[in-house]
Amino acid sequence: MTASAVIATRGRPDRLRALLDSLDAQEVPVEVIVIEDSDGRGPAAVRNVGWRRSRGDLVCFLDDDVVVDPGWSRAMLDAHRANPGAVLQGRTEPNPREAHTQDAFSRSKAITALDWNLQTCNIAYPRALLERLEGFDERYRFASAEDTDLGWRARESGAATVFVDGARAWHAVQRFGVVRLIARMRMKGDVARLTRRHPGVRHHYYRGIFWKRSHAFLPLALAGLALRRRSRGASLALALPYARLYRQQHGSWPGTLASLPGHAAVDAAEIGAVTAGAARFRTLLV
Repeated sequence: MTASAVIATRGRPDRLRALLDSLDAQEVPVEVIVIEDSDGRGPAAVRNVGWRRSRGDLVCFLDDDVVVDPGWSRAMLDAHRANPGAVLQGRTEPNPREAHTQDAFSRSKAITALDWNLQTCNIAYPRALLERLEGFDERYRFASAEDTDLGWRARESGAATVFVDGARAWHAVQRFGVVRLIARMRMKGDVARLTRRHPGVRHHYYRGIFWKRSHAFLPLALAGLALRRRSRGASLALALPYARLYRQQHGSWPGTLASLPGHAAVDAAEIGAVTAGAARFRTLLV
């Protein structure tokens, strides 16, 4: 029984080299397939090229900005032997070497239990299952929702999903800042495609309509600010739920309040992308 690691990459040679070095150090050798998205086709299309060229019985997908522990492939293969038809979600946490760079406007990934969205930063599929599902849906052009769509199609076909704690990956911490995060939000339009195709994902949304709690609380906060003079400040209570969402990311209330304009700008851009997608795919979503 063999495993293949499929990596879609674009413009991150240093990150990719670190990942390849960690794969070279595996206790159990694994075939490595790297596909560069030089034409901007999107990760779904590129991963499809990769897994179809691979030869492993188990096809593992990794993001190009992770590194894996030496026992990663062994853990994936052991889990595959125990659960031959299952989708295997590996454990992923922010890289501790980069933890000091994390702030409210940086991004990393933490997957410490089986979740509903099944992310491809560290996941494995039996080849037979991928062939039956015909891989990723290439209509998803961005790195957003294409992995969740495949995972839900696998579940809907009857495949089990298993969390593999020993298959550990360490995800880079990427410092974007407010402006770059806003520019990235256009990819979130694909969330509406996912929701239209798999209505069951709504159970994981806030009130079944709002993709995130912040999408519900930001309009309330803005209304509270707009009405503060007329209400003699009483309407500012409407902003408290939004502020509390971000309180845990900051060490103090002053730090939270200072960052709220940035959070609001990012959330507003995300709401705009999601609602535009909802209009396109004719589904109720904010």
